[in-house]
Amino acid sequence: MSRHDRTPRTGADRANLYDEITGKIIAELEAGRLPWVQPWGTAAAKAPLGLPKNASTGRSYSGINILILWGAVVQHGFSGQGWLTFRQALSLGGNVRKGERGTTVVYADRFTPEDEKRRAHEAGEEAHAIPFLKRFSVFNTAQCEGLPDDIEAAVPPPPPGLIEPKVEALIKATDIDFRISGNRAFYVPSLDYVQVPPPAAYFEPINWHRTALHELGHASGAAHRLNRNLSGSFGTKLYSVEEITAELISAFCCASLGIVPTVRHADYIGSWLEVLREDNRAIVRAASQASKAADWLLSFQPDAENLPDADDMRRAA
Repeated sequence: MSRHDRTPRTGADRANLYDEITGKIIAELEAGRLPWVQPWGTAAAKAPLGLPKNASTGRSYSGINILILWGAVVQHGFSGQGWLTFRQALSLGGNVRKGERGTTVVYADRFTPEDEKRRAHEAGEEAHAIPFLKRFSVFNTAQCEGLPDDIEAAVPPPPPGLIEPKVEALIKATDIDFRISGNRAFYVPSLDYVQVPPPAAYFEPINWHRTALHELGHASGAAHRLNRNLSGSFGTKLYSVEEITAELISAFCCASLGIVPTVRHADYIGSWLEVLREDNRAIVRAASQASKAADWLLSFQPDAENLPDADDMRRAA
């Protein structure tokens, strides 16, 4: 990884980086594929379901980097979700194989220019920081050799029957007003409640859980929670961005819980494309907000020994 790869992107470079990321997402959507719905478990994807992680630190990647790395896993047929920088591979006693090409991920940060600091000081105001992106390269552990055996070991999927109780316990633990009734799933910001049809209305029970996570994703944005702007009416840019965000929240939560992500609102693809073409930062912001919301929701997961009976939610319905 060169020094140039780690320097802040400014001016046209920064704009080009947003264009590059957004262009890839647009190309996927135009082809009828959703970057957050990968074909896990098929020949196209050899890696197990899960969020991409740094194999050295154990930390999960977040935001737009999840989509970038998921895409690379499927495109290249990598067998794992673990990633390392060139130096991290060396520090673990291994190395990146000769000829392997890295995947570019980004790091968002903020900095305050000196002239802005002076202006703010003279005006007695708070200085305004400017957001920027840094790019750097990471390599899948499948592109490396000589790594310790435990670095490349895949985490086994949750045992059958464990996923549903985990989601249902999470729903209860959030303390969000969650109602099971009717024939439509939605969140009402003004009254702060989620409504989802009974599980019996879904062809596959796991689809009920996917839908529940999507609507809980919307609810996470309430002013007294993560405070996203939920005021957009149907058909507006703001509404489309919130739908993208909720789709991503559900996908990130599903991947963490062992549920294969799917898309709830595929009929919105046209409006999503319109938003992304108009604003090259929209998908980066949505993915960042989705990561924060997914982390918030997943923080309510109870310990395994505190999981409720799998039929509790259904009996409540």
